[in-house]
Amino acid sequence: MTTAVIGTGRIGTQVATRLAKGGEKVLVAASNLESAQKSAEEFGLGIEAGTVADVIKAADTVVFATMFPTTQELIKELGSALVGKVVVDPSNNFTISEEGKFLNANPEGVSAGQQIKALLPEGAYYVKAFGTMSAASLGLETTEQGDKVAQLFATDDSEAETRIVELMTAGGWEPVKAGGVDIAHKIEMTGDWHDVGGLNGRLLNRQQAEELVA
Repeated sequence: MTTAVIGTGRIGTQVATRLAKGGEKVLVAASNLESAQKSAEEFGLGIEAGTVADVIKAADTVVFATMFPTTQELIKELGSALVGKVVVDPSNNFTISEEGKFLNANPEGVSAGQQIKALLPEGAYYVKAFGTMSAASLGLETTEQGDKVAQLFATDDSEAETRIVELMTAGGWEPVKAGGVDIAHKIEMTGDWHDVGGLNGRLLNRQQAEELVA
């Protein structure tokens, strides 16, 4: 299986390198081919670079490690190429207050995840994942207690669930399903579980994540 990671910023870097270390074939794309090639060379681990269109075509799974508006634009432009593929969406739609606090920028009652899923063509499989914690936290392999770090995901598709569990396991995380896409707002950066569930700056193990979901 092959995973394309679109975006080589902090989130894309962590996801791409951890998956590659876990044995996943990884392709990366960035705003231009030269930038993607430079990142792939720096990453090593057998990671290859290509254009956005080319890596999507070659992959079974596509991780859009891009800002929310960019993800929207790319799906509108290349959506037909996503049919039959698992689409992994880490995006968060937010603004930052003068005090430096993240504020929800979604329409009332709608998550970033629901908006991205609505753009996908029929036959694409959607999962919200890899956007619940900071890039720095994504790079940590264990909690303070020495347990594997749990990763929450949300999906309504069995195909996407099977694949994200494979990817998270390969990356060294403990996959925990939070629910369907209707609860994606809870695991996004401005969501309920960040404020009352302790996700802000805290790494959960499997038991803690399952207790939060329950």
